[in-house]
Order: sequence, then structure tokens, then C-alpha cells
Amino acid sequence: MRSKAVRPVKTAKPVKAVKLFGTDGVRGVANLEPMTSETAMKLGRAAAYLFKRRAGRHQIVIGKDTRLSGYMLESALTSGICSMGVDVYLIGPIPTPGIAFLTRSLRADAGVMLSASHNPYQDNGIKFFSSDGLKLPDEFESRMEALITSNEIEHHRPTAGAVGKAYRIDDAEGRYIEFVKRSVPRDMDFQGLKVVIDCAHGAAYKVSPKVFRELGATVWVIGDEPDGTNINDGCGAMHPQRLQDAVRTHKADLGIAHDGDADRAIFVDARGTVVDGDHAVAALAIDLKARGELKGNTVVGTVMSNFGLERALAKAGIALVRTAVGDRYLLEKMMAGGYNFGGEQSGHLIFLDYNTTGDGLISGLQILSLMKRSGRSLSDLVGCMKPVPQILVNILVKEKPDLSGVPGFQQALRKGEAKLDGRGRVLVRYSGTEPLLRIMVEGEGEALIRSVAEELAGVVRTRLG
Repeated sequence: MRSKAVRPVKTAKPVKAVKLFGTDGVRGVANLEPMTSETAMKLGRAAAYLFKRRAGRHQIVIGKDTRLSGYMLESALTSGICSMGVDVYLIGPIPTPGIAFLTRSLRADAGVMLSASHNPYQDNGIKFFSSDGLKLPDEFESRMEALITSNEIEHHRPTAGAVGKAYRIDDAEGRYIEFVKRSVPRDMDFQGLKVVIDCAHGAAYKVSPKVFRELGATVWVIGDEPDGTNINDGCGAMHPQRLQDAVRTHKADLGIAHDGDADRAIFVDARGTVVDGDHAVAALAIDLKARGELKGNTVVGTVMSNFGLERALAKAGIALVRTAVGDRYLLEKMMAGGYNFGGEQSGHLIFLDYNTTGDGLISGLQILSLMKRSGRSLSDLVGCMKPVPQILVNILVKEKPDLSGVPGFQQALRKGEAKLDGRGRVLVRYSGTEPLLRIMVEGEGEALIRSVAEELAGVVRTRLG
């Protein structure tokens, strides 16, 4: 009898893990991978599965900024979460730090914020918070990516009454406003102070003006008419020119510019001069130390923090500890060292005594409180810091290979460092949220650092641009 041919058994190929998370959640062009409804639903399912840590019903909070794509992604996330038997609390437009607070306040298992921060409206992002209002560690994000790649949770399909529900939280805005106001002493108000606020047509367009008006300030507002497509468009923390003009026009004492999700703030003094995060950190830290409220007499900054900040703090007896760029890394270092204040040049300031993430509203309140308490102008207060000349060049790149393997780059880097001759520094890093390579050069002369930066940029544009 003729034997039958035996087909070889096919073994399953190992599934390649996807890389979704950058330095601040998942981000990209909305409706293109990874920011599609399909991926958002999978992220919702993975999050719902991982955050189930106790018996009974489970809840996840979802907030968003004002981008048109927020409706699409909010619905997809909600569907994925509910499909795993977890309830959803829908907040609507609110700053990212508001989601960190509400996740804790509502005793939810997790929080999600839909925002691409300072990026243009066609982008969007998904950020997750733990029940403590903390951004997720890298290993947790890797676990979510693994769940999405595999079929591990495909069989988890609750039915009937076990399917999750979605609820609208109507008083979320008021809860957050009262929370933010508690960062100011009860016996302090801002009567007599004039403030212009640029809300970037973003998540703070309702809450930020209310907070400052309720505390007595005279407030003018720009960037408070979102239409889904104008977020960060020529306004906000990335584009402070309109705010500078408004401060001069209204003869205001202070201008505050938020970004799209209002977790940061950039300031404008009464003369119309922009005050970045480094200057704000210097003034606030020196005041905190003088009042005995700066834990460890230490501030946490980043590798991008200007050396002038380090000098100003050292003169006041304050240490500067540096970490990688990103407010999540600031927070990790602060919690590990027992510190309560840190900040970035970009305007992310973390007051750990008040919130677990950067909060542009709280930052604005702390600056205004310092002005009120001291009776000094912002320009006077930030005069404690003399910045070292610094230049930042952003280069659009097609890919992000290891720079050690880019032909000519290491030679150009060594040549640039030799030019600085130990009196400056060069920092090169890829953006974690955009297809950019950032080249920062710091030194004693504007012409010198510009030439070093442009030589490095030329190599990058030739090889990667």
C-alpha cells in the first residue's frame, strides 16, 4: 500500500512586539497608525485588563483636549475598556493634570488623557495614569504593547451585565478648579493684579480663566475659542507673540501661556518679555528655600536646564539634580530623592506638594502668589538668573538610528566639543514625541555655539534629513 505524504508541521512564528509608547504616551497623526480607532480600542482593552487590581466594579477616567480627533479616539477607547467589563468616566475637555487629580479623587483604577500636548491639531496622543495619578513606568507600557501584539486577552469577553458602562461626570470642571485653588493660601487673593491668559485654544480654555478670576485677578483671555482645528495654532506656550502684545496693550502685570493640554506654562513679564521655565524655577526655588519649604534644598531639572540656572541655585545654597528630558523623569527623580519641586525649560513645573504631574494652572498661581507676597515684578524676581548662551536646533529626520553609526557625526561632535574647549557643552538627542533630532549647544559666545550647532546640523541633514 502506498504511504501518504506527511505534511511538515508549521510552527508559529514568534510575534514581533510593537513599539507604541514614546517618552509621553502614544502619539502620532490621528487616524494613521498608531493613532487609529483600532489601536485605541486595543489599548483600552489592554489597559482595562492590566488595571484590574481589586474585586468588584472597575473604573477608568477619560479626558481629552479640544482636537477634532478626540471624539473618534474617545469612543474607541471607551468601547475597548467597556468590552473588558470596566466602566468609563467621561470627563470631556480638561487639562492633563486634571485627569491625574480626578483619577485619584474618583478612586478610579486608572486615567487616560487624549492629547498631543503642543503638537498641531492633526496629531493626537494617549497618556495613561495609574490610580495614584502617576504616569506609567516603562515596564508597564511594554506589558501593554505585548498584550496588543499577542492574543493573550482575546478570550476575555464579558457578557450581559458584566459589560462595562460609560458615565458622564458633569461636575469634573468644578472639582478641578477647587483643587487648583487650594494651592494658594486661603488668606491670599489677587485683587489689583492684571493677568492675560493664552489658553492655546486647548484644554484649559474654560478652567484657567475661571481660576484666576475667582481669586480676584483682573483677567483678559486669548486663545479661548477652540474649533477642533486651531489648538496651538499661532498661540499658546509655543507661540507667545500674541500674548506679549496683549500684555503690553493691557498694561498687565503677568502673561500666562498654556500649551494644548495645559500641563505647562510659559510666562510674559510686564515689559512683554518671555520668561521660560528655567527662570521661573530659579525664582520659585529661591523663594521656597527662604520659606523653609524646599525639601532637601534641592531642585530637579533636566539635561536641557541652562547652566545659568545651576549657578543661580548654587549661589542660593540649592543643589540642581539633572535627569532625562520629560516630566515623567522629573517626577521619578523627585519621588526617589524625596524632593518636592522640579521643572523644565519648556515650562513643565512640578509642585509635588500639590499634584503628581506638571500643572500649568498651579504654576501660574505660584508665580502670581510670589509676586503678590513679595510685592516685586516678575522681571525683578527672575533677575536672579543670568542664562548662559544656549542654542537649540531641531532637525526633521526620516528615521532615528544610533548616532554612533551615522557617518561623520562623531567626528563633527568631537570637533565641536574641542571648539568649546571645556567652557560649554553639547547635548544631542532624539525627540520622544516627534520625528526630530534636537541639538543643544551651550557656551560663552553666541557666534561660537551657533557655528558648532550648525556644523552638527549639517551632518544630520545630509545623512538623516
